[in-house]
Amino acid sequence: MRDKIDRRKFVKAGAVTAGGMLLGANYATGMFGRKPDEVGVGVIGTGDRGTGIIHLIGEIEGVKVTACSDLIPFRLEAACQKAQVKKSYEDYRELLEDKSVDAVVITTPFSTHGEIAIAALAAGKHVYCEKTMVKGVSETQAVIDAAKRTDLVFQTGHQYHSSPLYNRAREIIQSGYIGEVTAYECQWNRNGDWRRPVPDLKWERLINWRMYREFSGGLPAELMSHQIDFVNWVSESHPDKITGFGGIDHWKDGRETFDNAHVLFRYPSGLNASFTCTTTNGYEDYQIKVLGSEATLILDYTAGKIYHEKRGGKATGVVDGVSGATIQAWQEGKGAPIDAPGNDPTIDALRQFHKSIVDGDAVISDIQTGATTAKCVQIVLDALHEGGVRQWSDYPELNFK
Repeated sequence: MRDKIDRRKFVKAGAVTAGGMLLGANYATGMFGRKPDEVGVGVIGTGDRGTGIIHLIGEIEGVKVTACSDLIPFRLEAACQKAQVKKSYEDYRELLEDKSVDAVVITTPFSTHGEIAIAALAAGKHVYCEKTMVKGVSETQAVIDAAKRTDLVFQTGHQYHSSPLYNRAREIIQSGYIGEVTAYECQWNRNGDWRRPVPDLKWERLINWRMYREFSGGLPAELMSHQIDFVNWVSESHPDKITGFGGIDHWKDGRETFDNAHVLFRYPSGLNASFTCTTTNGYEDYQIKVLGSEATLILDYTAGKIYHEKRGGKATGVVDGVSGATIQAWQEGKGAPIDAPGNDPTIDALRQFHKSIVDGDAVISDIQTGATTAKCVQIVLDALHEGGVRQWSDYPELNFK
């Protein structure tokens, strides 16, 4: 098991010290216009993801969006109107000076995460940083170092750590129920050009930043990273060899990031994992297939099933709690469902972020898992663009101590 970063246990909201330092530099001084136990959140980046998170925060008791920031003025205005937020800033640094903001959610282009996260931590703000955490290995280490200098909460946006379904699947896999796991086969396929409409060409690179390598890691960073994180999380490991290929083969529209990517990981234990993303066929969309010697476990966004290697299967009731139903499903060649809620876990992740700030609960998707996935993504990008088999050991080790 990897060492976890130790964090000071925070006290409940009412028990802050003079100056409010236990809950971030601005927690006690930034209460104006809020209930005494509310955490004020600044959302940096008000595109589709940021706007969606603003909506979810509105459903969480004890949290309030108090400010928003975005470089695109019409997008910022629309998000603030939707959230009924009066404070808006084009420059995120001004948001970080706002005393009504105790924590920030970073939903900006991938290449900006590191700079904003470091500035937010220096300003005494708790950080929820969307995936992929940081672009570049040295940049990732810089964020780790900044977090180590504080007692602030840092959570990464791999929200499936908060999913009851994905946690149950992890328990089943780690218990040995599906036998020795030898491979993961992951896909996240879509049929579309991945572009957003642009009202004026001057906004092209900011709105369609996913198309441009200056800002984006493309498919590996935006889609594949969730599944990479899952394999690392379940195996409690990271790959030692990475290779892959892809290209701009289908959408000849000036993009710089690949429209298809196919990646292979080899882990020290002998485990193999494959990751595929395409933009020209959406059949079966998103899927994680876990191949065990006794059974195969398959996950999609909201549901999971287990298919036993032999008709009849184990009559243990481990999967769905009803042995008869499990056996009948296997006898009919069907998968037995994993009995766990499979709703979108983003709101659960945000609730856990709030509890980590107020109650000192352990961070579920922490800086260590986020940084390890970020390093994987950088190695994937190097393998895709430069070719060859990349060795984990050729890159600097991340230092969490």
